[in-house]
Amino acid sequence: MKKTHPAVVIFLFFLGWVFMYADRNILSPVMGSIGEEWSLDKSQLGLMSTVFFAAYAAMQIPTGFLADKFGRVKVLVIGYLLFGVATYLSGVATTFLIFLMMRALTGLGEGTYYGSQYGISSTITPKKYRGLVSALINSGMAFGISLGFMASSYFTYTLNKGWQYPFYVFAVPTIIVAILIAVFVRDDTHKRKEASAKKAEKLDMKKLFTKNHILVYVLIFCSLYGFFGMLTWLPYYLQTVRGVEASQTGIIASLVPWASIPGAILFGFLSDKIKNRKPLIISLALAGAICQFAIPYTENYSLLLVGLALYGLLGKLALDPVLISYMADITPPSMYSRVYGFFNFSGMLSSIFAPYITGFFADVTGKLEFGFYLSGALLIFGAIMFLFTDHKGSQEQEDQEFTESEKVV
Repeated sequence: MKKTHPAVVIFLFFLGWVFMYADRNILSPVMGSIGEEWSLDKSQLGLMSTVFFAAYAAMQIPTGFLADKFGRVKVLVIGYLLFGVATYLSGVATTFLIFLMMRALTGLGEGTYYGSQYGISSTITPKKYRGLVSALINSGMAFGISLGFMASSYFTYTLNKGWQYPFYVFAVPTIIVAILIAVFVRDDTHKRKEASAKKAEKLDMKKLFTKNHILVYVLIFCSLYGFFGMLTWLPYYLQTVRGVEASQTGIIASLVPWASIPGAILFGFLSDKIKNRKPLIISLALAGAICQFAIPYTENYSLLLVGLALYGLLGKLALDPVLISYMADITPPSMYSRVYGFFNFSGMLSSIFAPYITGFFADVTGKLEFGFYLSGALLIFGAIMFLFTDHKGSQEQEDQEFTESEKVV
């Protein structure tokens, strides 16, 4: 079969993130309605996201090994199909327990995507374009967040279709995207590298846990803690604390992802032009922390909107492409799926705790603001830890990395 143009692969992976993040965020605007139907407290509301992210995180490391062993496209497509079916079944759920089970199943399906997708895209992309390509693919997250927020609010509150309806709507295109990826995306590098990867696997595993790797794992944990805590609770916070109409929360919360698109592309492009990404990574982490503090602190509604836009421009979604590119610089190409599995697992560990912890402290203190402040503090800690990385690890991989990428392309 004729090789698919890289632009098609990038577009399909972009769509993959669109529906991954749409699914995650159709839940946030309807948390209040689900809570009323099943008489749930805030801790239980947070648990809905926690079980999803626990299952998602649990799949990261196994998926990396399975993808490198059996083929990244195969593992990705099977998981994505499971994700689509489980999304539909989430809307069918008649009890809170069944709903939790379906969200866990959705998390297992989505958990096959990250390591497999970035393993393929990092391999087919020359080093000099990797930050930009990662940003373009990542922008699907922003579209998905916005789409999930707005569609969920629109179907549930404007059209009065009920909270279940968005789950039905998004299940269909999710399954279609899985089929398109199966048809058009090829993982030829798997066959060529399988023998050498198996031979070197035992020796290479330590290369996923250098000092630089570990400090990146710490930083992504801190970054994603605040990001997923915000995504889970922001619409609810706007409704219950700021008095925003439920039908409008999706639009306002979408300021974060929309602002992130130009930010991610800009910083992804800049990261490709500089030899040392460390100052850029630390600056973005600190900027995100400041926004996490400012959003709940300001009482002015206009300043709140500015804070949300700045967090989108400078926060997690802008930081991600730079970190993804940095990880590729310090990791052997044959281990991309595995390193991205560990990378995403580290971040998703925080997402398991963030929704529940935020809800728990909201129940204890009567305020949701504490969760934002905790997120900002963790991000500052992550930035400080990243100061201890060195530039040597990046340079050691550079020549090998560039050569192998050029051969694939």
